[in-house]
Amino acid sequence: MPRLLMMHRARKLPLVFQLATVLLLACSASLAQTSKPDGQDIAFTVSMSKPQTHLLEVEMRIRDVPGEAAILVMPVWTPGSYLVREFERHVQDFAAADQSGHPLEWEKINKDSWRVKTNGAREWRATYRVYANELSVRTNELNSDHAFWNNAALLMYPDGFIKAPSTLRIIPAANWKIATGLPPVSGEKNTFRAENFDILYDSPVECSNFKEIDFAVKGAPHRIVIDGEGNYDPARLRSVVQRIVEAEVAMMGEIPYHDYTFILHLRGGGGLEHLNSTALGFRRNGFSNDEGYRSFAALVAHEFFHLWNVKRIRPDALGPFDYTKENYTRSLWVAEGITEYYGQLMPCRAGLVSERLYLDQLAKRIQAFQETPGRLEMSAEEASFDSWIKLYRPDENSINSSISYYDKGEILGLLLDLDIRRRTHNARSLDDVMRYLYTEFYKKGRNYTPADFQKACELMAGASLDQFFARYVRGRDDLELVYNEMLGGAGLRLETSGAGGRAEAKAFLGADLSQNSDRLLVTSVRAGSPAYEQGLNANDQIVALDGARVTKETFEARLAERKPGDMVHVSVFRFDDLRIFDIRLSADSRDLFRMVPLAQVNDEQRRIYQSWLSEVQNR
Repeated sequence: MPRLLMMHRARKLPLVFQLATVLLLACSASLAQTSKPDGQDIAFTVSMSKPQTHLLEVEMRIRDVPGEAAILVMPVWTPGSYLVREFERHVQDFAAADQSGHPLEWEKINKDSWRVKTNGAREWRATYRVYANELSVRTNELNSDHAFWNNAALLMYPDGFIKAPSTLRIIPAANWKIATGLPPVSGEKNTFRAENFDILYDSPVECSNFKEIDFAVKGAPHRIVIDGEGNYDPARLRSVVQRIVEAEVAMMGEIPYHDYTFILHLRGGGGLEHLNSTALGFRRNGFSNDEGYRSFAALVAHEFFHLWNVKRIRPDALGPFDYTKENYTRSLWVAEGITEYYGQLMPCRAGLVSERLYLDQLAKRIQAFQETPGRLEMSAEEASFDSWIKLYRPDENSINSSISYYDKGEILGLLLDLDIRRRTHNARSLDDVMRYLYTEFYKKGRNYTPADFQKACELMAGASLDQFFARYVRGRDDLELVYNEMLGGAGLRLETSGAGGRAEAKAFLGADLSQNSDRLLVTSVRAGSPAYEQGLNANDQIVALDGARVTKETFEARLAERKPGDMVHVSVFRFDDLRIFDIRLSADSRDLFRMVPLAQVNDEQRRIYQSWLSEVQNR
């Protein structure tokens, strides 16, 4: 009915009905404007009719997306793993049809986008298959045993409708069970919903006859979904994970999810964080001793802490995401490095790792970082920014030219934590910084910038930290002079023993080696070492030392018999040419690092030490 005619007839109605009509029209117009991005109906169905082919089958039904054509886009990366992985390369058998099944014309317009001529159809569908034969926490695998996938590596989105809601229906093979962090759709079997594509892509899926271990923390259900066989003890595994969850929840003060799922594959390694789930890979026989459980606890602690740091406390560029290209930030040393700091610290706070063992391992990680030549070539912010081209693409020179933002970020987290505690007489800590960011940024819908993070640290410290950030975060200054200044606040010092703490100096070559079947290869050569200065190269195949054939074991044993200043003759194949290098060995001046208590410790230092390593209560 034309609006003018409707209003003319409304004049004959009582005034209250006229007012109601006007309000209804106004509300309808408002709803039409505000709901437009979310008014579409996008429904996925994922099936796996032939698991042995490794092909996941996707149907995407779209309704009420206006226009004569639509563009479907496959993400090229997934959040949490900062590398363009080109997921679209696994797509095959793409097709499109209208509601009646009539084929629709389509064309691929670039590497990750398909344009479909919908001809204005109110409802249409696209189908395609995705090859899935790579098990990692960021990719997809389908075989006769299970299916695991990341939705960013499987499902396309309509260009311009990244905020649209969607549903995901799964038809599992062989009556497999389904595990995902997505909430189920009431009354619809094996169907789940996502408020937008960011949430959809943040929710991996496992389908198999998995085992499940359940527990609750503060009334919130948690489950460990385990695919594969292993030598874990279910009760101990539950205890380890639950104690990590309890310790981290106690620190952050609240649980920001309804339920949480740990998807554990007993193959491979690593982890990838999500809003209310995580995907983990661990060795199936890695639970044979205490060290195995400690290693698993650190993995869980890192990935679970991410539910606050990076999934909700977000750096400037990380959300909303652009799935078609790199999303650059200089704050991965915070998002990943400080998460690693808590990932190593929380097992200690949870009582799963002794204080002495934590300190010994911390000293070893500091030593490894200090022995990395690249620490003087790349800052923490530069490592963060260049993650897309550096961290996941190491080469033989990486050790000389770059660092990991995980490694330096953990150490910076340690130093900031102890410095804030020292400056405030243990009234504040890095824990307070994280809670502040959660309250002031996540809860207020904001991402933080590098300047915001520095200001949050300064707010808790009650002092300017600009020199620290300028020298050690944005700059490349060596950290060796600042360790004991910060550790002293907790009554500790980093003890270094020159020449490796040995009474007699050991000979040093400076080449890292690996045994590949019957080939002994140089994997990297450290800048400034005898091997570096006298011509040994990465990828050289070592065939003899002083004229005798060697393996990695015999090479290192014979090198250990030499003294600094000795000349050795290293025979290598380089590009199929035999070469002999005469290399004069130097003294191994690398230090052994150890955390030791100060000779005299006051009450404040004891309090800082105790709260740092055992504080699990919200302060």
